[in-house]
Amino acid sequence: MKRRANSAILAAIFLAASVSSAQEQRHSDTLDRDTQGGKPVEIGAKSTLQDYLRHAALNNAGLKAAFNRWRAAVERIPQAKSLPDPRFNYTYYIEEVETRVGPQRQKVGIAQMFPWFGKLRLKGNAMAEAAAAARQEYEKAKLALFYRVKVAYYEYWYLAQAIAVTTEHIRLVANMEGVARTRFKAGTAPNSSVVQAQVELGKLDDRLRTLEALRRPIVAKLNAALNRSTQLPLPWPTALPEFAASFTDAQAMQWLTASNPELRRLDHLVLKEEAGIKLAKKAYYPDISLGVDYVDTDDALNPATPDSGKDPVMAMVSVNLPIWFGKYRAEEREARLRMTAAEQERGDAGKRLEAELELVLYHFRDAERKVDLYGDTLVPKGRQSLDVARQGFEAGNVTFISLVDAQRLLLEFQLAERLARSNRGRRLAEIEMLSGNEVGTEPARRRNESSETERIEHNTKEEE
Repeated sequence: MKRRANSAILAAIFLAASVSSAQEQRHSDTLDRDTQGGKPVEIGAKSTLQDYLRHAALNNAGLKAAFNRWRAAVERIPQAKSLPDPRFNYTYYIEEVETRVGPQRQKVGIAQMFPWFGKLRLKGNAMAEAAAAARQEYEKAKLALFYRVKVAYYEYWYLAQAIAVTTEHIRLVANMEGVARTRFKAGTAPNSSVVQAQVELGKLDDRLRTLEALRRPIVAKLNAALNRSTQLPLPWPTALPEFAASFTDAQAMQWLTASNPELRRLDHLVLKEEAGIKLAKKAYYPDISLGVDYVDTDDALNPATPDSGKDPVMAMVSVNLPIWFGKYRAEEREARLRMTAAEQERGDAGKRLEAELELVLYHFRDAERKVDLYGDTLVPKGRQSLDVARQGFEAGNVTFISLVDAQRLLLEFQLAERLARSNRGRRLAEIEMLSGNEVGTEPARRRNESSETERIEHNTKEEE
């Protein structure tokens, strides 16, 4: 009988342990599946922005840290839902207790405490909400990483474009300087035209050197987001992704409310504290302990004694007495205050993020307007103005300073158009980070850009 009772208890313990291990393994397998399927991405001359994002997602150390914090939070769920460890007791009688059936030599027992109904479930719910909040932290870190990569990529693209445009204008002014020198030798233009062209060349050369020196820190910034050595080279971006972002400001606000990971994290924390209030109310109820004791009894002095040497087996039930009501009321008040604080933090974050999104939407719409303005109107007009000024200078009807002014104006228009395109991409990336949504999903219509834009982009590839 003794062996049967002990065997049953040990079997129950091993079964509970295996169920807990199986639950932990299922949670771990679920998270492992989220990291599988990603293939290594090598950054090369033909890499797109999506390749950069994929490389960052697979290699960035900060994102991996956020993911592992999420995994650690998930592993706390089975711990919270599991029963406490059973207690094993052993008693050795230094002086044997004499009984009718024989002296008692030693006693062994095992007991298991069972929390009141619903306590383990509420603890598990609280830890599940905490794990869900940790997942939103991971999502927030992922969106922030993608934003870093996109901003650095768009800055790098603009730098390439600025260098290409400036180089094109250096060639243009050098040609103008040659024309001015020829006309000066022929006596049809003053020497000041040559000097003005040389001054303009010096200014453009200084701007070009500044832009070229900026490549190293921008590459370091992009490499850091990709978890690569900051000294590794990166090719010039070959293209800027164009997307049609056809959404209203009201839609963006709805996405923010529904999908922003920071707000969703705070929502889960509010639910966690709500479970904490329910758990605090359970403190008024006792926990129950069940156990079995077995006493090893020696044979009686008189072998004829009935039941001589019979080992008694005893069942045990105990409960704790929750009588310190002041402590339990304080626990409940604490839980309610934590929930109130979580709700207030959620409300503050919602207003703050809405204000941030409003400002970002303004900058995005402004960048879109400037892309249309410069790309469709000012850059073509600037090129037309330069062509007219060149023809007038060759005919002797326009001064050389007017020709230089037209060249400067075109340069500023071209740089402003490319900066607006870069800013539009960066602001769209910021909207995606705040809203938690990929809002630019459709290829944009190709604008009727001037042929010099394509030529300059081609020159950028050749220089690389």
